[in-house]
Amino acid sequence: MPRGSGQIALPLDWSAGGANDGPLIVGTSNADAVRYLRHVATWPVRTAVLTGPRGSGRSLMGRLFARESGGRVIDGHASVSEEEIFHAWNAAQASGTPLLIIADAPPSEWAIALPDLASRLRAVPVLTIGEPDDCLARDLIDALFAQRGMAISPDVAAYVVPRMERSYAMIHRVVAALDAASLEKGRAISIRLTRETLLSQGLIDPDLLERQETGTCR
Repeated sequence: MPRGSGQIALPLDWSAGGANDGPLIVGTSNADAVRYLRHVATWPVRTAVLTGPRGSGRSLMGRLFARESGGRVIDGHASVSEEEIFHAWNAAQASGTPLLIIADAPPSEWAIALPDLASRLRAVPVLTIGEPDDCLARDLIDALFAQRGMAISPDVAAYVVPRMERSYAMIHRVVAALDAASLEKGRAISIRLTRETLLSQGLIDPDLLERQETGTCR
């Protein structure tokens, strides 16, 4: 498992996904959601909504939840009709089989036309994945490179994280840019290549190049 003081120990079945999944890295931004998903017996209703930025691992969390609990996952509430969500909610309550709905925003921000669905969703707990902290961002960069079969020095992630926008979307952009630059130039991903590539594409802030980190990840 990658290093990082922001990580939280998980059972083995939640430390990796299926054949095409990378590891689920758990830190302060997603730990509460993971804990809730792993304790279905405590749910006040048999349905929950999981929200978070795209690229945050929310779909992977849904797959792991389905595998462990046997529950149903609707990945993207806008991908199905309101009637289907309504019937899925009722089925979950009747059968006891949990339902997880993954969405970009909580139900209070959905434009729900079906009154009966709106009233039911008001009782549903909403789990939120926040943007990554420094330690989780470093670990995710390492993990994404490992998925691509590339081992990089820990110094690369340590260099990038204090200088970039702290978001899952930016992490994915940074990894893709460095992977492409390494292939194009036939060079290993060093600090020098990282700096050249990310500055040229505006993915790191040149005004932060001398910034000192305030925390460590061990």
